Amino acid sequence: MTDYDFWLSLDESVKAELEAVGDPKELEDRFYKNLEFGTGGMRGVMGAGPNRMNRYTIAKATKGLADYLNSKGGAQSVAIAYDSRNNSRLFAEVTACVLAKENIAVHIFDTLQPTPVLSYAVRYLKCTAGVVITASHNPKEYNGYKVYDANGCQLTPKYADELIKYVNAVNLADIAYVKDNNFTTLVSQNAVKIIGPEVVDSFISECKALSLYKNPENLKIVYTPLHGTGNIPVRRILEKYDVEVVAEQEMPDGGFSTVRSPNPEEKDALNIAIEQAKKTGADLVIGTDPDCDRVGIAVRSGDDFVLFSGNQTGAVLLDFIMKNRALPENPAVVTTIVTSPLGAEIAKKYGCKVFLTLTGFKYIGEKICEWEKGGEYGYVFGYEESYGYLAGTHARDKDAVSSSMLIAEAAAYYKSQGKTLLDALGEIYAEYGFFLDTLETLVLKGKEGAEKIKSAMEAFRSAGSELFDDIDNIADYSKGIDGLPKENVLLFSFADGSRAAVRPSGTEPKLKLYYSVRGEDEEQAKARYEFISNKLKTLLQ
Repeated sequence: MTDYDFWLSLDESVKAELEAVGDPKELEDRFYKNLEFGTGGMRGVMGAGPNRMNRYTIAKATKGLADYLNSKGGAQSVAIAYDSRNNSRLFAEVTACVLAKENIAVHIFDTLQPTPVLSYAVRYLKCTAGVVITASHNPKEYNGYKVYDANGCQLTPKYADELIKYVNAVNLADIAYVKDNNFTTLVSQNAVKIIGPEVVDSFISECKALSLYKNPENLKIVYTPLHGTGNIPVRRILEKYDVEVVAEQEMPDGGFSTVRSPNPEEKDALNIAIEQAKKTGADLVIGTDPDCDRVGIAVRSGDDFVLFSGNQTGAVLLDFIMKNRALPENPAVVTTIVTSPLGAEIAKKYGCKVFLTLTGFKYIGEKICEWEKGGEYGYVFGYEESYGYLAGTHARDKDAVSSSMLIAEAAAYYKSQGKTLLDALGEIYAEYGFFLDTLETLVLKGKEGAEKIKSAMEAFRSAGSELFDDIDNIADYSKGIDGLPKENVLLFSFADGSRAAVRPSGTEPKLKLYYSVRGEDEEQAKARYEFISNKLKTLLQ
């Protein structure tokens, strides 16, 4: 209640919002904790209070970032980008103002940009850090704050933990000046510099350099940016194809008015695009999330379209790259502990070393930086089951712009052989075995939900091994195994090569259960999945 009274005093708009909250549970959720950095930085529902995304929590995080950077000594500079979400531009301006006040050079885009462009811009501009205001694929109520290091890579736990100490030391009373948004004045004084178009042009050129198949083969594509940042850059990268954009989803819209959730992982996110593709005879549907770091696809099958999972798209892309790219010395592929083993099987066939990281593309970016510095391996491809892919080293985060290009090229490559991406996937299954990859998500909001998630993880740890007779191993990553940072993840490995993982989301109030079930065919895999899933869910009763 002390915190509550303090927030009432910040400004009249905050006071009015908080006094209008009638639900005690809602008020408790706003104040029972501070927003923290998870797998995707600081992310949360927008609103007043310390457990919400607002100009004050943004300012506190930014003051902590400034103190963290200034503690390193020397000149510091930060690149800033933002997406199409409500308040993203405001939060970016607040970030710029706080950094400028702390004598840090600021570079900011004057229009919304994809997250991978920010990752690229940090290195292009030789900045010491980067910030992007986005909640990626989360629902419209969310926004977020991602911090990047000088390599254009999201902060890994070692550095994020250090930053958090600085953030936690910030007193909101000391940054009350955030109420006065003097962004325009700072720009006119050149204390905040606008990033010119040459950065995006250079990014697009780097993406085009990854091209593996030049002939468009009359491929017809329907593309949707889902009201986000992908519209212009993805259309630029696909300029050699016949591309139709979904008109009602083309323009930025922080309310994401035409979709339940702007997340390509959701089965209904591409519905409008698919209906348009059916009418126009398109071969392929591509959809990118609001900050254009994730991409989902649907492939024509007769008169209908088949949605691909992130694992399936990743496997097809990896196979396409292996068939068409000259591999570097000591080639390496990186996936995560919850990504299907299918990609690893493909990579090994072509002589690639496979590395598994924790969930979060920052760990894949970290590998790129490590190998660039040491030269032990040549990075080829990295991907997560959550629809994020990166084929080059131009960015250190997943990139839906270059990935959209490679997906289109793979579709054109197979079309030249009279095949679709669905046929290509079938050939992969015929060679490596069938994999059924499924994600189950339980949404558990608020303080009570957080306690339920904690109890569920305790139940999986204490009783999970008793559920099955054919478990090879249960890996508990909270103990820091395989040389990875400690993280609250359990991975069940079975004798038949199937796997199941359970982890709390780092960005949303969710408990996630990942399944990668191996079978001789789809029917066998489905039966096996249902058996494993039902057993695991007995611990959630």
